[in-house]
Amino acid sequence: MPESVKPFDRLDYTYKLFVVVALVIAVIVMASDIFIPLAFAGLLSIVMLPFIKKMERRKIPTWLSISVVLCVTIVVLVVLVWIVVIQIGNLVRDLPDLEARFTALLNNISHLIHRNLKINRVEQNKMIEDGVRSVSTYLGNILLSMSGTLSTIVQIPIYIFLILIYRLKFKNFFIRMFPDNTEFVWKKEIERVIQGYILGLMLVTIIISTMLSIGLLLIGIEHAIFFGILAGMLTIIPYVGIIIGASFPVLMALLTKDSLWYPVGVVCVFVFVQFTEGNFITPRITGSRVSINALAAIIALVIGGKLLGIVGMILAVPAIGVLKVILSHSSHLKPFVTLLEDKDGYEPDLTLVDEVVNDDVIDDHSNPS
Repeated sequence: MPESVKPFDRLDYTYKLFVVVALVIAVIVMASDIFIPLAFAGLLSIVMLPFIKKMERRKIPTWLSISVVLCVTIVVLVVLVWIVVIQIGNLVRDLPDLEARFTALLNNISHLIHRNLKINRVEQNKMIEDGVRSVSTYLGNILLSMSGTLSTIVQIPIYIFLILIYRLKFKNFFIRMFPDNTEFVWKKEIERVIQGYILGLMLVTIIISTMLSIGLLLIGIEHAIFFGILAGMLTIIPYVGIIIGASFPVLMALLTKDSLWYPVGVVCVFVFVQFTEGNFITPRITGSRVSINALAAIIALVIGGKLLGIVGMILAVPAIGVLKVILSHSSHLKPFVTLLEDKDGYEPDLTLVDEVVNDDVIDDHSNPS
């Protein structure tokens, strides 16, 4: 890479890159059914890779290592889903009573609006119908985007197995594209970004779910464990997820408690957990693996949601983290890193060169069959 780049060359390079990015986005949108399972499989493959390499070092065949790690992951996910289903079953049994209380709450709110804002019931009903219609349309679009969920879930384990079993082919491809290890070091940085983000996110989700469940139990909110787990899982959608997660226990508090102090208490619990997570938990666990500022993250979420719905919002942050690593190794595009990062200055971790070489040696001696 040249040490200095002329402004015209940088502008020309950036223009061509934007054209390529636009074409890639168009292909992703048109082939989302193919891209989504491949994207999740690629992310999870990178997360599983360190465990598989450890098993390979113990002379366990690659195919068996991949199968064991994949099966353990599936079992853990099934157990988590089973726990959530049990909690949902308990909530469903209380729905008839909650429905009556919800109707009473709406009547009280309607009376307050009529008394204070002088809006009659007819106008209120029309506003509610318009709101319900808008929400229904939005939820319909979400469900439509998730209609292939079962097919995606089936495809992901297959793609994970094939990506991992043929990973040497991918590595050889990139090494031939970037023969100098110094240039190829960004590949190792991308692995660290994705591994640090996803593993850290899993641990943060468990901690947040536990804290919220304990907080809601102490307040006395019904189905506290379910709402705590749900809110913790929703934190995979940065900034937006915690707000959505808080709305459900607040509504439950309004329906089941006679005092407004209970929903206020729920809000206080979520504010405390969010403050603790943002200032202490996430920085210590994930560190600066992604280190994306709030503006870049929100824009990425909006774009991801617009392109691929909820799935796009989930993939947005790791995608922008990978993009930052790639940009940091381009002399033409490195200035764009300053728009993404959450700190002053970004320097690639050149100490990873030795690790790239060592991993090449390990993978060359692993058994791909």
